[in-house]
Amino acid sequence: MMCGEKLRSSTATSLHVAAFCVVVAATIIGVQGSHKVYPELQSLPAEKVDETHRTGYHFQPPKHWINDSHPGPMYFNGLYHLFYQYNPKGSVWGNIVWAHSVSKDLINWQALEPAIEATKPFDIKGCWSGSATILPGNKPVILYTGVDKHNRQVQDYAVPTNLSDPYLRSWVKPSKGNPFIDPDRSVNASAFRDPTTAWFVNGEWHTVVGSKRDMVGVAYLYTSKDFKKWVRAKEPLHSARGTGMWECPDFYPVSPTGRRGLDTSALGKEVKHVFKVSLDLTRFDYYTIGVYDKEKEKYVPDLGSVDSWAGLRYDYGNFYASKSFFDYKKHRRVLWGWANESDGEARDKDKGWAGIQLIPRKVWLDPSGKQLLQWPIKELEMLRSPDPRKLNSKVLKHGRHVEVDGITGAQADVEVTFSFRSLDRAEPFDPKWADLPAQDVCHQKGSTVPGGLGPFGLLTVASEKLEEFTPVMFRVFKKGGKHVVLFCSDATRKTFACLVKLLLRHRELKILLL
Repeated sequence: MMCGEKLRSSTATSLHVAAFCVVVAATIIGVQGSHKVYPELQSLPAEKVDETHRTGYHFQPPKHWINDSHPGPMYFNGLYHLFYQYNPKGSVWGNIVWAHSVSKDLINWQALEPAIEATKPFDIKGCWSGSATILPGNKPVILYTGVDKHNRQVQDYAVPTNLSDPYLRSWVKPSKGNPFIDPDRSVNASAFRDPTTAWFVNGEWHTVVGSKRDMVGVAYLYTSKDFKKWVRAKEPLHSARGTGMWECPDFYPVSPTGRRGLDTSALGKEVKHVFKVSLDLTRFDYYTIGVYDKEKEKYVPDLGSVDSWAGLRYDYGNFYASKSFFDYKKHRRVLWGWANESDGEARDKDKGWAGIQLIPRKVWLDPSGKQLLQWPIKELEMLRSPDPRKLNSKVLKHGRHVEVDGITGAQADVEVTFSFRSLDRAEPFDPKWADLPAQDVCHQKGSTVPGGLGPFGLLTVASEKLEEFTPVMFRVFKKGGKHVVLFCSDATRKTFACLVKLLLRHRELKILLL
């Protein structure tokens, strides 16, 4: 369960939590979907790299700027391929290429040469986000947004130079057929980007491109019989008023039962679909769950699944431009996002790097069918110490803390189980909260207001005398014959912000049980 997730029911009398915490200097701010350009900084290579806040759990190149997970990962012939937006010449946005790394386990990565660089008339002013699709015959294709010589955003493609190379080191952008989608006059060519992974239905391939018409967010739908000639559908796959530019759309099926992922082209009577966009207005990722009508070529969110910032988010921290992929090796849907920096461009230039790819997580549909659940991929446990610090059978008294000593590193992977003799003391669940985002309820209750059963949890990044700390906490409420668990983190008690399931460095880390 992620921080800020919608409240969900529980009948258990113990609560097991596995948490990663991130420490980010200053308070959390939104990601810049439309990047500001700093010509004086974007081509200044890093003379040195400040390691102070660099990560140990996340994917991050040795230096310089990265953004967007939306080029995203792909599993092909035994290797995971990660494509991401990268500035090879500096630590602010600019000079963007499709950087390329490969891995056997999603943890240990080998950097390769960039897969795509701006070299053709159809992408000479930028190679922006996109996706990868595996065609029949095990042939991968990259779809991406190029910025042409007229500053129009067009959709281009690239294919491997040598399919026998398991690393797919070299890619070619054919002059014939590029751009494969050229916006006509009815499309805003300055806001037309990020083609998603294609799916196959009714004898045709389908992809969507994010855009806007005035303040209407739009996912334009394109179809092709041969993956070469593409035609725009009469109607968008989906649109919503008042949401502005839709960046990095992602559209994929989820199984109504179990945790197994589905291929992007999977259909079925009970199969649900997830539609996610990165809203340029808010710089957060939002998703809805609904039904894909393959005959009408329309996506319809379920009743109560809300478009825009009133709806569900993947993550309630610094998380943007995400992309999921179907992992054929382990039959799971894996989600990857990006976090930017809050330092400012001058500081990014001085420290020699900016941005991280966030921890990959497995996602599946909650049994209620109303939201997604997610959990860090199992492979992350490879990074755990062989001699973990254990603390067993500690009784937590009201208003008291128990320090987990012996943790001297600045990074910790924590598993904790809270058990109760009874849940009878849980306070009633206010019916007015049912339609509120969980973060709003977290804000109302805070970390210091006592309840019947809670708040309890962890105090992380705690100073010696607890002048500052980041609580990661829980409250239990009664709702009918069941119980509801509220999961929060509170950034008001410190100058450092904490996000569940992420991790960065700080000079000192304390973990205390509330």
